[in-house]
Amino acid sequence: MGVTVGRRGRVVDVVAPRRLGTPFRWLLASSWTSNLGDGIAVAAGPLLVAAQTDSAFLVSMAAAAVWAPALLVGLHAGVVTDRVDRRRIVVAVDLVRVAVLVVLTASILTDTVSIAVVLVALLALGTAETFADNASAALLPMLVARDDLAVANARLQTGFLTVNQLAGPPLGAALFAAGAAWAFGAQAVLVLLGAVLVARVAAPTAPRAGRSGPTGTSVRHEIAEGLRWLWHHAAVRTLAIVILVFNVTYGAAWSVLVLYATERLGLGEVGFGLVTTVTAAGGLLGIVSYGWITRHLSLGDVMRVGLVIETLTHAALALTTSAWVALPVFFVFGAHAFVWGTTSTTVRQRAVPTELQGRVGAAYRVAVFGGLVVGAGVGGVLAQVGSVTTPFWFAFAGSAVLLVLVWPQLSHIAHADDTGEPAP
Repeated sequence: MGVTVGRRGRVVDVVAPRRLGTPFRWLLASSWTSNLGDGIAVAAGPLLVAAQTDSAFLVSMAAAAVWAPALLVGLHAGVVTDRVDRRRIVVAVDLVRVAVLVVLTASILTDTVSIAVVLVALLALGTAETFADNASAALLPMLVARDDLAVANARLQTGFLTVNQLAGPPLGAALFAAGAAWAFGAQAVLVLLGAVLVARVAAPTAPRAGRSGPTGTSVRHEIAEGLRWLWHHAAVRTLAIVILVFNVTYGAAWSVLVLYATERLGLGEVGFGLVTTVTAAGGLLGIVSYGWITRHLSLGDVMRVGLVIETLTHAALALTTSAWVALPVFFVFGAHAFVWGTTSTTVRQRAVPTELQGRVGAAYRVAVFGGLVVGAGVGGVLAQVGSVTTPFWFAFAGSAVLLVLVWPQLSHIAHADDTGEPAP
């Protein structure tokens, strides 16, 4: 028994090193648990939408419903994050997500579900996740030392890849095939458990927004303060601009991914889940290789290589009709996505002062999801008037042009200012 406990302790130490602290371990456990629930929805959500409509435009609007809240309320979520206890925000909005999922599950069981119900539910879930994700990201730098942020982010990304992208989608597709209510009921249970776990996090009190400025500063003033900081910091500004423009092309292609996988590649419901699983497996390769990559390449070159991979991914998917060709492409793309995500998050968290983490992080997320929302609308229209591959051709052409334009700007990232002070 003692040997078993000892081995279990060593495994825990490898996954979450002791130096990261007990609060981080609770945050990690919560993140992995709720990410499994969200991973189930990665497959079950699009499948539920496709079961309600065969309109490519409505399918793309379902993706936009998930992405739009970050654009609509993201900046306000940043202000709330910097004003309120970040742990309590995560708990509260996770409970809201559970309530929405219970209502959606009930509508499926009573056969009253429709595309309108699904779109409203996705919009509500996306809104709640905007507040939860922003608060959680701003909570992390309060729990671990600055030099450990890369390790902590890698552990969170590992959980995201393994349970959200690798294990969750096939499970979600299988549960949906057994009965749609099973998938969303399971997600509700896991999100609830995640809320219970994050409630155990003991975090220091963050400096509140407005303490350095006039008493009772307005929401508009605090939003402007975060935006000004982002714009005057060369590395973070470059990251935001690059992710905004590239997510327009990415969002156009990925908004119709469920139709591409089922119609173009001939994969069924479970096969669609396999696409996400293979992408996550590529992300695991990114995890294993990340240390070697960052030792041998500058951050600017890491970004350049990644964006070349993303551009070529769109072309390869537009050309092929074979799942055996497409799946390796998704694998390589997954490795790129992990490396990009970990690098950009760490650069941002190291640079931004604690009292501005919520607002600057929210502004960055607005850039992320603003591109996705615009891309989803473009992708839906292109797929409706053309074919399911038309958005991928648009993504390839647009990414190629944008890559040429932003190539010189990526050098800013290699000179990222880690002190938290605005760059000249």
